[in-house]
Amino acid sequence: MEYIKTEIDGVVILEPRVFNDERGYFLEAFSQQNFDENIFPLRFVQDNESKSTYGVVRGLHFQKGEHSQGKLVRVVKGAVLDVAVDIRKGSPTFGKYVAVELSDINHRMLFIPRGFAHGFSVLTPEVLFQYKCDNYYCRESEGGIAWDDAQLAIDWRIPRNEIVLSPKDASHKSLAQSDYLFDYNEDLYK
Repeated sequence: MEYIKTEIDGVVILEPRVFNDERGYFLEAFSQQNFDENIFPLRFVQDNESKSTYGVVRGLHFQKGEHSQGKLVRVVKGAVLDVAVDIRKGSPTFGKYVAVELSDINHRMLFIPRGFAHGFSVLTPEVLFQYKCDNYYCRESEGGIAWDDAQLAIDWRIPRNEIVLSPKDASHKSLAQSDYLFDYNEDLYK
């Protein structure tokens, strides 16, 4: 596994070694020991999977406070543009984001630490998307940032008239209007 640092500290691209032959391929998708040694010791407690079709944008989501989540995400089928936005007030990269294409071709994964909003756009007819989370989901702690926040100016690589949103994702406020932000100086992993 190769661990590739991004321009935002803590957000890491994981690129597995893929062994191809006439039967197909094999890869190691996760090793707790390697993750702990190359990123930091972390215990994942919940795995989620979503299925989406072309044009869907999910996000930008986060869990607030004690329910905040770090995520290790990957695509099993199809391709997405995966986005992690730094929403830690006081961070040198506050309001910046990392966008990475994850697909069943490149097998890349993205680690998004606590303190970030996360979302993705579906670039292929169908996507199966998997999340490993380091904290349990809590409905009362849901938070979100507008997918089309002009300050962020994310190019989701989908024509605007083809974007499909849930009613909840269509109603999130901009980062500047958000009623909840993380504090960069707070240890979110204590």
